[in-house]
Amino acid sequence: MTDPAAGTAPFTVNVTVRGYETDTQGHLNQAVYLQYAEHARWSVLQAAGIPQSALVAQGMGPVTVETTIRYLRELRAGDEVTVSCAFVWGEGKSFRIEQRIVRTDGTPAAEVHAVCGLLDLTARTMLTDPRGRFTALATDPALLGIET
Repeated sequence: MTDPAAGTAPFTVNVTVRGYETDTQGHLNQAVYLQYAEHARWSVLQAAGIPQSALVAQGMGPVTVETTIRYLRELRAGDEVTVSCAFVWGEGKSFRIEQRIVRTDGTPAAEVHAVCGLLDLTARTMLTDPRGRFTALATDPALLGIET
C-alpha cells in the first residue's frame, strides 16, 4: 500500500498483542484488528488536536460506512506492532482511511481500508465537507493529511 499522505509518513501507534486477544489457534482474533485500527484513528484525531469531546460539542462524530481487512500474517500474544493511519481526501461527504498493521521486524500483518464520514448527531445524516470541518477543529491538520 502506498502512502496516500503525499510524501509524509503516516501517523502510527504501537500496540502489543495481549494474550486475551488471541483465539483458540493462538493468533490474534479477527475482530481485534478492527479495534487496533480504531485505536489508531482516535489517536491521530487526538494528536491533531481533535478530542472526541470536541466533536461531540460540535454535534458530529466520525462514522465508518465500509471496512475491508486484508490479513497478511498471523499475530500472536506478545507480538509488537505498529498501526498506521493515513487519511485520503476526495470530494463529497466521505473520505478514506488507509492503515497498515506491521510487526516491529517489518513484516506486514494486515491492511485496513475504510470509507468514513462525519455524522450529524442530531439529524443522523452525513455532513458535507468533512475535510473542512476537521481543518476548522485541528491544531495540527497535517497529521490528517490536510495541507493548510
